[in-house]
Amino acid sequence: MRFERGGYRSGITLGAAICSLVALTAGEVPAAPFQKKKEAQTQTLQIPKELPGAVEADTRRLTFYVTPLSSKGLLSQQIRDAVRALLRRAGNDTILKIRAFVAGPGDVRRVRDVVSALFTERQKPLPALSLIRSGGLPLEGAQVVLEAIASAGKPLKQNGLAFVSAQTAISANPLDPVEPLMAKSIESLRQAVRTAGAASGDVARVTCFVSSFDNFKVWRAQVEGEYPRAAVDFVRPQRSPGRAMAACEAVARLSSDPGPLRMLPVEVSDAAVPAEPGQSQIALVGARRLLLTGTQVAFGFEEKDAHLAFERLQKELEQSGSSMRNVAFAHYYPLAQSIAAQIRRVRRDFFDDAHPPAGSMLQFEGLTSMDAGFAVDVVAVK
Repeated sequence: MRFERGGYRSGITLGAAICSLVALTAGEVPAAPFQKKKEAQTQTLQIPKELPGAVEADTRRLTFYVTPLSSKGLLSQQIRDAVRALLRRAGNDTILKIRAFVAGPGDVRRVRDVVSALFTERQKPLPALSLIRSGGLPLEGAQVVLEAIASAGKPLKQNGLAFVSAQTAISANPLDPVEPLMAKSIESLRQAVRTAGAASGDVARVTCFVSSFDNFKVWRAQVEGEYPRAAVDFVRPQRSPGRAMAACEAVARLSSDPGPLRMLPVEVSDAAVPAEPGQSQIALVGARRLLLTGTQVAFGFEEKDAHLAFERLQKELEQSGSSMRNVAFAHYYPLAQSIAAQIRRVRRDFFDDAHPPAGSMLQFEGLTSMDAGFAVDVVAVK
C-alpha cells in the first residue's frame, strides 16, 4: 500500500493538535520554552540584639509590674504572651529592668531572645535582664513569670524608695508546714515597712519565695489585702528544697526624703525572723538617679570564680558612673548552701562592712549555664 507524502504530514500535525487540546482540557499550561525560573529568595534571620548590663533610672518615676501566669502552650509561647502582657500593662511607661523566673525543663535563655526580638520589633529601648530558673510557679503548667521595673512619663508622688530585704523564716525539716513560716515572714515585713516610714498603701511590689504552695491562695489574699497597691508575686525557688522556707521582700514609696542612701537595721520582735548576716534590713534611697543591673553570673564553683563575678559587677557599675559602695540592694541566687557561704565571704571585699546593702540570699534551682555557681544583680545609687 502507498501513502501520500502530504497525507503523512497532515496526520502528524493533526495528532499533535489533538494532544495539545487534551493537555489544555486537563488544565495543563505548557511552560514558555525560554522563560527563566525565578530564583528562590533567601530569608535572613535576625540575630537578637544584646541586652544592656545596666540601665539608668529616675527614682521618682519608678513603677512596678508582675505578669499574669498562663499555662497555655510551651515555654516560647508563654514567654511571648508574658512579654506582650507586660507591654500592655506598662502602656507608655518605659520598661527598664525585667527579672524572669522560669520553671520547668525549657531553655531559660529563650526569655532573653524573645525580649530582645519583641522590644526591637516595637522599637522599645532594651531592658536589663535577670534570668533565673525556679522550682515552680503557683499555677499548674505555668513556666514563666516576669517582674518589671519601669519609668513613668512624669514624676510620681514619691520622695524616694525603701528596698526591704527578704524576711526569711526557715525550718530545717523540708516537710514542715510553711504556714507558720509565712506568718513570721509577713509579720517581719510589716515591721520593716513601718520602720522605713512607709504605710501599707505605699508598698509597690512584694515578692514571696516559699518552699511549698500548699496554702497559696490564702497567703496571696493576705498579702494583697495588706498591700492593695502592690504588684504581688509568689515563686518556689527549688523543686525539692532541703528545708521549709518563706521569705517576702518588698519595695515601698517614701513620702519624705531620706537622703541619697541610708541603710537601716530593723528592731524585730520575738515573732520576727533573724536578719541575714552582713546585710542591712532596709535601704532608703532618695537619690534621683539609680542603676539597675542584670545578673552577673559566677562561672565555676571556687572562690576565685565568685571573686571574678563581683569584679565584673564592679566594672559594670563603674562604667555606668557608680560603684560598689553605692549599692543599695543586692539579689543573690546561689545554687547551693556552700555557694551562699562563699558569697558571704567574698562580698566583704567589695561592700562596706559598716553599711552593707540590703538584699536577699535564697537558693535557686538553676541559672543560664550548667557551670554557674550563682548570679547577682543590684540596685545602686548613681
